[in-house]
Formats: sequence, C-alpha cells, structure tokens
Amino acid sequence: MAMDVIDYQIFGDDMQFVEIELDPREAVVGEAGSMFYMEDQIQMETIFGDGSASQGGIFGSLLGAGKRLITGESLFTTVYSNQGNSKRKVAFGAPYPGRIIPMHLDQLGGTILCQKDAFLCAAKGVSLGIAFQKRLGAGFFGGEGFILQKLEGDGLAFVHAGGALIAKDLQPGETLRVDTGCVVAFTSNIDYDIQFVGGVKTALFGGEGIFFTTLRGPGRVWLQSLPLARMANRIVGASSMGGGRGGEEGSVLGGLGNLFERN
Repeated sequence: MAMDVIDYQIFGDDMQFVEIELDPREAVVGEAGSMFYMEDQIQMETIFGDGSASQGGIFGSLLGAGKRLITGESLFTTVYSNQGNSKRKVAFGAPYPGRIIPMHLDQLGGTILCQKDAFLCAAKGVSLGIAFQKRLGAGFFGGEGFILQKLEGDGLAFVHAGGALIAKDLQPGETLRVDTGCVVAFTSNIDYDIQFVGGVKTALFGGEGIFFTTLRGPGRVWLQSLPLARMANRIVGASSMGGGRGGEEGSVLGGLGNLFERN
C-alpha cells in the first residue's frame, strides 16, 4: 500500500499546530490526545498499533501495539480519514512550547530515530516501531532510556521539539556531545552512544550530570533547547512540593535559602 501524500501548513510561533489537508479517502495517523480540530466528514478510528501496511492481520496489529507499549506510548493510535468528496482538514497541536518538524522520510533515508515522546502525527502508512540502543550504558545512565522510537516509510511525519530547534548535518567522523534530553531525532546512519564525561565534582556541582549523548556522523540530527523533563523539573522545583515558595519569589540561594528563612 502506498503512503498517503498529504498537504500541510504549520501555524503559530512558540505554541504551534499543524493543519493537514486530506483529499478524499486520504488518512493521517495521530498520537493519542494530539488532535486539535477537524472538519466535518473526517472520520476517526482508534486502532491497535499504527495502521501501517506492514501490520497484516491480528498478529501484526498486536505486534505493532506491543512495540508502542515498550516505548511507553499508548497501545492505540487514531486514524483520521476523509470520507467526503472534497478536501477536508484536521489539525494536531504541540503538547508544550516548541517547534513542529515536518520530516519527509523518503528524503531522509526512509528511517528516523526519535525520542519516545517526540512523535506527533504522520501520513497513514508510516510505520511506528522501536530501536533498541545496543549499548546498555545508554539505558542505565542516559536518563532518557535506551529505547528509541523508529519512524519508517516514504511518507511525511511530524515530530515535536521543545523550546528552540536546531538541525545539524554531521560530516563523516564528526562528533557532537549533547545533553541526553536535548536530542530530538537523528537519521539512521548516525552512531549514537552515551559516554561518561567529567568527575564526581561535575556531577554534584556542575548541574549537567556526568553522562552525555555522543552523536557521530555522517547524518543529520535535530536538537531541542527545552526538553519536557527539564521544564517539568523546574516547575516542580519552584512549587511548594519541590521546596519552592509557590507564587512568591524565592531566595537567591534557592531551596537552601528557604531553609534559613523558615528559621
């Protein structure tokens, strides 16, 4: 089955959404909870897995659903198909501030590896699988886990990045060290590993930890300046649950200063 060729437009600045225009009988697969709005005659269908052509029969559907479960995603995806006789639109919104990245898989070698929560939506026929990181050190020390989401096919997929986005093309042998959570996606020919950096003092006082993701070319990588986990940690830390003072301004010493202020 051929991939659906879809037209789209991305709106917004910091809080973006993508509007997809579907011809009659065209369809798009969306991550659970990502739908923003849809016009009449767009039909929703919840399915096991991703609905790609590779999932034939009940066994294939269960296998696809199992792959998504391993990455921490829902067992189900939702297919939005145009059942009318003219073009209709459906839109998908980003879950937090950042950028939506359109990825033409046929121009990127047919495969993209991305963080497990980066996928937003894709043309029906794109396969959503998993990629196990072969080095266990990445799984135990990388913070984001050693299981990545794999997008395969020759259609269009949309991935979300938090904060500012930058894409880098690495030359053969060129290496880039990145905070693990800041890696959004990369092409399949990129060598990916987690490496130890610095000493104990760096881990305790440097604020950046002692493990970084190492990306080695050739290939393209997409990086985000604001991972969801980093933003969530700051919010929790500023709240009363995290030792902050809620809506009040905290001490310049942070939680340590608050201890003195309580005495």
